[in-house]
Amino acid sequence: MSNKEGGGHGRGSGGFRKRKHDNFPHGQRREGKDVNSSSAVMVAFKLFQQELDTRHDKYERLVKLSRDITVESKRTIFLLHRITSAPDVEEIMNESESKLEAVRQKIKQVAQELWGEDMYQYHRAITPGLQEYVEAVSFQHFIKTRSLISVDEINKQLVFISEDTGEENDTISSDLDDKPLCTWSLKVTPVDYLLGVADLTGELMRMCINSVGNGDIDTPFEVSQFLRQIYDGFSFIGNTGPYEVSKKLYTLKQSLAKVENACYALKVRGSEIPKHMLADVFSAKAEMIDREEGIS
Repeated sequence: MSNKEGGGHGRGSGGFRKRKHDNFPHGQRREGKDVNSSSAVMVAFKLFQQELDTRHDKYERLVKLSRDITVESKRTIFLLHRITSAPDVEEIMNESESKLEAVRQKIKQVAQELWGEDMYQYHRAITPGLQEYVEAVSFQHFIKTRSLISVDEINKQLVFISEDTGEENDTISSDLDDKPLCTWSLKVTPVDYLLGVADLTGELMRMCINSVGNGDIDTPFEVSQFLRQIYDGFSFIGNTGPYEVSKKLYTLKQSLAKVENACYALKVRGSEIPKHMLADVFSAKAEMIDREEGIS
């Protein structure tokens, strides 16, 4: 009985101890370490490595350019906010235009990096900068015209013709047919445009509060009507759009509520509250709305 049990135990433990690769000689298991570096497979993989390194380097350069575009666009937005209190509006608008032109030169470098490439392979690297640029240029356009700039108008400004016909053109692929060698362009995608416009609503809300604090009673009503139209437009998209769009719809709704609350206070209590205290009243109401939204 004990021999049976011992034999059974031995067979069982032996089965667990044995591995598949133990059936192969020791030398064969290490086969493949000494691979011929000049073989076709190794040559192909070296080419793959070079291509991946090139793409990675390009991606990193685009990330840095996108950061520069974001920073300069934010500075333009901060500058435009001074319009509510500055006496010389024309000077600020001219300065903002020169800043946006500098941003476009950065976007031109992005277009040159993406020449002959599929933009969507590098879209994650450049989308933060493009969204911030859309926000800045649409904010400037609203201040000028009290209307929303279209994506086609934005893309028209992102067509660049280089005056340099030297070294830059040597880096461009020569298999181009009708397109001039010295022309670059970059198109803002519909998603980047929508996300930039959604961020614009927050800047318009701040502009509304600042305007009231400086005694401007008309701007809040203009901003309120404009934000209502944008919110209605985003509502048509609903859950069918990208996740980021539906996510920013909540922030858009908050900005609209703050502006409408300011307009309500102006209409009902505007004559009772001194102009220099209006901004404080609206800020307090805005904080109350934020607390209520947090509770709900």
